[in-house]
Amino acid sequence: MRVLMLSWEYPPKIIGGIARHVEEIAWSLAKQGDEVHVVTCEFPGAPFEEEYNGVYIHRVTPYSPTDNFVHWVHQLNAAMRDRADALLREWTAGKTPIKKRAEKQGIIIHAHDWLAYFSGVALKNQYKLPFVATIHATEFGRNNGINTEIQRYIHSQEWHLAFEAWRVIVCSGFMKGEVEFALQTPGDKIDIIPNGIHAEKFDFDFPPEEAAAFRAQYAAPEEKIILTAGRMVREKGGHILIGALPKIRAQYHDAKLVIVGSGGYRAYLSQLAKDMGVERHVYFTGFIPDDVLLRLYKVCDVASFPSLYEPFGIVALEAMAAGVPVVVSDAGGYRDFVRPEINGTMTWLNNSDSLAWGIVRVLKDPGHANWMADNARKDALELFNWDRIAVVTRDVYKRVWSEYQASDW
Repeated sequence: MRVLMLSWEYPPKIIGGIARHVEEIAWSLAKQGDEVHVVTCEFPGAPFEEEYNGVYIHRVTPYSPTDNFVHWVHQLNAAMRDRADALLREWTAGKTPIKKRAEKQGIIIHAHDWLAYFSGVALKNQYKLPFVATIHATEFGRNNGINTEIQRYIHSQEWHLAFEAWRVIVCSGFMKGEVEFALQTPGDKIDIIPNGIHAEKFDFDFPPEEAAAFRAQYAAPEEKIILTAGRMVREKGGHILIGALPKIRAQYHDAKLVIVGSGGYRAYLSQLAKDMGVERHVYFTGFIPDDVLLRLYKVCDVASFPSLYEPFGIVALEAMAAGVPVVVSDAGGYRDFVRPEINGTMTWLNNSDSLAWGIVRVLKDPGHANWMADNARKDALELFNWDRIAVVTRDVYKRVWSEYQASDW
C-alpha cells in the first residue's frame, strides 16, 4: 500500500501530539511493508526532502503572504497539495482510471485533523482516490462548545473533514462519542485506534550517579518530584495541579512540581503559583528536547496529568512506559487505558482536592504505587506498541481500498 499522509506538524516541528503520532505510526507502517510519504510543513534546519526510518518526508513552505492563522493554514495546504500532486502524478502516470489498474498496490490519502483538510479533499477529488481522516480532537471539545466565529469556522471544517472521509479514525471511545455528537458522524464510519508508544526509548543507560546529578538540576535530594508535561493551555489542567500543591505540601512537605512545556498559559500559571505562595516549589522548564524529557521521567516520583479535556493522553502513556506512577483526571481518553488501582490513580475532573489526594497517596505508599507502575509499563509494552497499532491501521486501509475498488465513485 502507498500511503500519502498530510499533517501540518511533523518532527522536528512539534506543536502537540499529532507530530509524534504521525511520525511513529508512519515508522511502523513502513516497517510492515507500506510505502509511506508524509507531506508536512517546513522547519528551520530540517531538510525539505529526506528518507528516515523508511518514511519519505516532504516538507513545504507555506505560500505567502499570510495575515492570520487561518490564512496561513490555507497557504500551507496549497503548498502541501502541490507537492502531493507531484507525487500522485508520478504514481498514477498512464494508469487511468486508477481503480481499474492491474497492480495490487493501492493508494490511500490520509489527513490528520482539519489543518490538512483542504489539501486532502482537493487531492481526493482530483484523483478520485479514497480519503481517510484521523481526528485527534475537536474544536467543540477543546472549548466546551462553539462560542466564537473562529471556533465556528474550525468546527465547520472538522465537519467537512469527517463528511468527506471514507473512514474516520479516532484514538479513544471518548473521541468516538464526541465525533458522533459534535460532528454528526455516523458511528459505523468511525474506527477506534489508540495512540501508541515506543517503550524501548526508555531503555537507555542512565547510571545512578548520572541520574542523581541530572535530578539535582530540578530538585533537592530530599524533595519528591511531581512531573507534568504538555502544551501550556488551560485544557491541560496546570492550574488544577498548582492549586493542589499547597494541599499536597500540607501532607507531604518535601514536594516539588516540575512543569514541562511552552505556551501562552505559562504566564498565568506562574502568577497563580506566586498568588498561592508556592512559587519556589514550582519549576517551569519551558520546552525541552526529548532526551531531557526521557531522563526527567526516569528521575521523577510521580507523573500527573489533570486534564480538563483529553482525547487520549499520550504523555500519560509515556510516563507509564517509563515505569512512573501516574495520577490523572477522569477526563476523556484516560478512561480507555488507565485502570484505577491497577495501573494508575484516577481522580475527579477539575478538582484540586481529589488530585492532591491521589498524589499524596502515591508519595506515601510507594510500594502500591510501584506495583501499579509495573502493571502500567506492561500494558504500554503489550497493548500500546506501535507495531500492533500499525496492523490495525493497515486493516482499515485494506478495507477502504477493497470497498473503493468495488464501488461506483
